[in-house]
Amino acid sequence: MQLSEIKSRIENGLSGAQVEILDPFNDGVHIKAVVVYSGFNGKSLIQQHRMVFFFYWYGFHRDLHAL
Repeated sequence: MQLSEIKSRIENGLSGAQVEILDPFNDGVHIKAVVVYSGFNGKSLIQQHRMVFFFYWYGFHRDLHAL
């Protein structure tokens, strides 16, 4: 999965979110997502992670090792 596709999935799922996708190891499989979203207010960190993870799950298990 391309980094731009991950970004698009998260942005489409979390309307109004600011999303930055990084590949710190330049390996295409250990990806870092920085997401700023007003809908995270009042949510625990694990709830925030689940919200982000939900929007690209179907491609994740095939192409990425970690996010």
